[in-house]
Amino acid sequence: MTQEGYDKLCQELETLKSQRDKIITEIEEVAQPDESGEDSLVTQLKEELELVLGKIEDLEHVLEEAKIISNFKRKSNVVQVGSTVKIKISGNSTKEFYIVSDIESDPSQNKISDSSPLGQALMGKKINDSIEVEAPVGKITYKIVGIK
Repeated sequence: MTQEGYDKLCQELETLKSQRDKIITEIEEVAQPDESGEDSLVTQLKEELELVLGKIEDLEHVLEEAKIISNFKRKSNVVQVGSTVKIKISGNSTKEFYIVSDIESDPSQNKISDSSPLGQALMGKKINDSIEVEAPVGKITYKIVGIK
């Protein structure tokens, strides 16, 4: 995982913990059951709290297991997690992709996972290597023209 991705997850975890505390406070404030039992607002808040607690647990697990890729450990001539790869698509246009872990991937920002089909095909390759990736439209050939 990149340092940027790790920091983003840490920030998300803090936001979720804050949200958890707010929900607990709300539950305590409205936890006055009526004669029919528990208030529907309290039930809704408890369900929301359960979801938030699940997300917190998942993020804490991911952060515990995370291995941060630092820039000085990366080889700039080989594609790996943390690399920015400039590729030529089928001999026409060029595009840059940032190779990240699954949890960091965001195709809208050209952040692709190392376990995606394109990410897997790029891993370990060097400048001027060509790869073919099966896509819904058929095989696409990519040529690596730069690695940062």
